[in-house]
Amino acid sequence: MRTLIYTAFVSVDGVVQAPGPEPDYRNGGWTFQDIEFREEVYELKGREQEEASALMLGRVSYEAFAPVWPGMTEEFPHYNAMPKYVVSTTLREEDLVDNWGETTILRSIDDVAALRETDGGPISIHGSASLARSLGDAGLLDRYHLLVFPWVLGAGKRMWSDTDKDRQKLELVESKSYANGVQKLCYQVVR
Repeated sequence: MRTLIYTAFVSVDGVVQAPGPEPDYRNGGWTFQDIEFREEVYELKGREQEEASALMLGRVSYEAFAPVWPGMTEEFPHYNAMPKYVVSTTLREEDLVDNWGETTILRSIDDVAALRETDGGPISIHGSASLARSLGDAGLLDRYHLLVFPWVLGAGKRMWSDTDKDRQKLELVESKSYANGVQKLCYQVVR
């Protein structure tokens, strides 16, 4: 069985929207504005790229990343080379870029569950707030890798849904506080 890892930049109040600049979100770019850059904060991101065997995205994140990431050969060499899965009911094969390697469209959460049951290494899920909420509600996420930034953003897409469901225990497996106020929190889902 494969491990599904949701990785995110997140505000203290759970917003994951627009950590980089985004024109239609007034707080866009919050991970880079008025936060001292410290290289050690992003060590987790490099490690995730080395350990992942595939990348999974929702349609919106795919459409944002696909025009940019293939050209970022120094920043994302492993992500660019590995297989990608896009979870979407509307994306068509002809919408996929042809310079980003093997990409498979999954049409449902059931397709994700079937993929999770196959042999292979971890699958890293980036951005994709709607996908994270759906996978979390379906009990399919195995780990959360969070870099929590010292912001309260109010409005914005959140990584957890507000669905009424049984509580879910998370085990803290790695943490670190950085001098710029960012917290690294890695959780394993307890089943």
